[in-house]
This record gives sequence, C-alpha cells and structure tokens, in this order.
Amino acid sequence: MRFLKTMHGWLGVVVLPWVLIIGLTGLYLNHERLVNGLLDGEGYDEAQFDAWPDPTPLTRNDALAFAQGLFPGQEVSVTEETSYHDRAAALFEVAGTEVIVALATGHYWIKSDFRRVTYAPDGQVLETKVYWGTIFKRLHVRGWLTSTFGTWLSDITAAAMVLFGLSGIVLFLMPRLRRLRNRRQRKAVAA
Repeated sequence: MRFLKTMHGWLGVVVLPWVLIIGLTGLYLNHERLVNGLLDGEGYDEAQFDAWPDPTPLTRNDALAFAQGLFPGQEVSVTEETSYHDRAAALFEVAGTEVIVALATGHYWIKSDFRRVTYAPDGQVLETKVYWGTIFKRLHVRGWLTSTFGTWLSDITAAAMVLFGLSGIVLFLMPRLRRLRNRRQRKAVAA
C-alpha cells in the first residue's frame, strides 16, 4: 500500500503538466471561436494594400531576389506562381518557412507553422497572426510543439495517466473495502 501511494504521488507530479495541457487544449478544441476571440486581435485588412501610397510592384524574379535577401545564405525553393488571399503572389520556401510576395504591391508575408507576419513593402510589420489552432492541436496530440519526440511523449504520458487513474481507484477503494470487511467481522463476532 505504501508503494502504491508513493507511485501514485509521483505519477501525479509527472503527469500534471500534461493534464493541464490536455485540459486547456481540449477547452480550445471544444470552444475554438471563444478562445480565438480572446487571443486574436482585430487583424489587418489587406484591402489596404490596394490604396498603399508607395507600392513596389515586383516581377517573379524580383520577388525571388527579395526572398533570397531576406534569408541570405539559405536555399530558396521556388514554387509555382500562385495567388495568396486573392492576390497574385510568388511563393517561396526557405528553411521550413514560407515567404509570400504580393507581386502588385510588394507587400509580403513570412509564414511558419505557428504564425504569419504581414509586412509593408518597406519592411514595416503590419500584423502578426498566431495560428493558435495549430499550436493547441499539436500540444493536444503530441504533448509538445515539434515532432522531435513524435507521439512518444504523449504515449508515455497516456500510460502514466492510466496508471495514475488505476492506482487512484485502488487507493480510494482499499480503505472502504477494509472498513466494510471489519464491520462484517464485528457483526459476525457480535452475533
């Protein structure tokens, strides 16, 4: 019984951070709009690009040179010309990050798994958008943001939570069953 109490206590300490993470991320998954409303700002209206006082139109080659200038020494992968947010754009990948350039105005976005930053042609930050959904879903599934541990961390935590729950049930039931058995023995002796 002493071993069970010690194990239960330490399992509780070990799994507590992931219990909190699972609880908070589960709240997000059930009430995404509410949580996003609390976490996100108003956002930036990209229609303002069209009325920008000093647009810098770029060709696809200019956009490639610009992306290479943002990440000097990094290999820039060119993807097919596309549109982004209903704008003609050039899309590039650099070290796990996307650089998206609006060809008509020179505005650009730098986008990673967890956030997108919108820039004016002169480099001024116009908006930073955090992808809370991606963050919370990864934390909920993996227990961690990166895939460094794969799902091992969450699998170990799940097994620890099962042991924690089972040991808690045993610790809850054992004294009650012992009292019940003692009452029955006392009744049998008295009778």
